[in-house]
Amino acid sequence: MGNNGEMVKPAPVDPSVDISIIIVSWNVSQLLKACLKSIFENPSQLNLQVIVVDSGSADDTCSMVRTHYPEVKLFDMQKNVGFPAGNNIGIQAAVGRNIYLLNPDTEIVGDALQVMLTRLESEPSLGMIGAKLLFPNGDIQSSRRRFPTVMTGMFESTWFEPLAPKQIINRYRMTDKNDDQPCLVDWVMGASMFASRAAVEATGGMDEDYVMYSEELDWCRRIKNNRFGILWFPSAEIIHHMGASSDQASTLRHINFNRAKLRYFRKYHGAWASGLIRIALIKNFVFQLLLEGAKWVVGHKRDLRKQRMGAYWQVLKTGLKPAGY
Repeated sequence: MGNNGEMVKPAPVDPSVDISIIIVSWNVSQLLKACLKSIFENPSQLNLQVIVVDSGSADDTCSMVRTHYPEVKLFDMQKNVGFPAGNNIGIQAAVGRNIYLLNPDTEIVGDALQVMLTRLESEPSLGMIGAKLLFPNGDIQSSRRRFPTVMTGMFESTWFEPLAPKQIINRYRMTDKNDDQPCLVDWVMGASMFASRAAVEATGGMDEDYVMYSEELDWCRRIKNNRFGILWFPSAEIIHHMGASSDQASTLRHINFNRAKLRYFRKYHGAWASGLIRIALIKNFVFQLLLEGAKWVVGHKRDLRKQRMGAYWQVLKTGLKPAGY
């Protein structure tokens, strides 16, 4: 078992530091450079601590940070420690009054930092703010959620999702809420999580057994269990290029995503729920494997079909057991 995050606490506070920004990066040097540029060229006159935790990048990430942004506190981990553990390393070094977990493939838009800071510090009952995430073309990304039900877990992000009753997915993704109005949510996507120090001190850090995916869902659930609210706040906008690190390892992405989902349901709904969802996920991958095999047999894009069959077979070989169990 890994570190469940509860014992992870921020460093002693420096009240003069408005925000500690924590960025966990892996092989996205140029995107990280743009992210840091957007932070340091931000019009808000804020006192920031910026922490980059490099998770064993093979590119020039560390030398880029040292050369162009020497004011950044850099942790060169030499190996891939995983997204939750990387954030926990940053949290333990954070001295700011607020702690902002930010993906390296993001860019701050305008005065987003200032408006999130002002809103969070004006409402002590809030523990976290999620910004409106935008694709580079300006379209809105779906980034606010209600907690998933067992039915959500069986269908969401699988090939069977189109077969799910619409109300299940719509409820989960909060499609009933206006994109221009702030609203209280259960959780927000991990690309942008602006948290109060009080919430982090009460809750601790991220559960490291997730490795990647569902860690933000778990963290938000624990923050809400400590009676802090979570606000989706469209007045703050962040450009998110989305998936730049995880796209580098597609088979591992499938494995981590689904094992993390199963960990969440095992942890909060019990073994019966994770077992039921596990069966549904295995059926999903068997179906995909057979479909790709049929397409390979008829000669349709055989190289692509072979690659996908290999990926799905590797996923099935893991048995898709809940991460950490």
